[in-house]
Amino acid sequence: MHRSVIHRLWNHYQRDQSATRRRGSGRRRIATTADDFYLLQCARRRRTLTARQLAFQLSAAAGRPISRQTVSRRLHAGGLFSRRPVVCVPLFPEYIRA
Repeated sequence: MHRSVIHRLWNHYQRDQSATRRRGSGRRRIATTADDFYLLQCARRRRTLTARQLAFQLSAAAGRPISRQTVSRRLHAGGLFSRRPVVCVPLFPEYIRA
């Protein structure tokens, strides 16, 4: 670590008697990490639910409004993405033998 970083932290500690970080700027997150975990768990259990249905379910559980776009972003961050089912001919054993 560079000397200036340590010097700045030491001065901050001397002035405020604390080395905690200040809260960052920007809007606060409406969904907590526990909400994100609940959302991912619900999405994995019932894979046919849409983001709008999940948003309604999470809003009812959390007691505060959560938008569809927020749910979609949280699902993407958790590694879940929307997929369209591929329309194809089912390959039964009879078809394969033929």
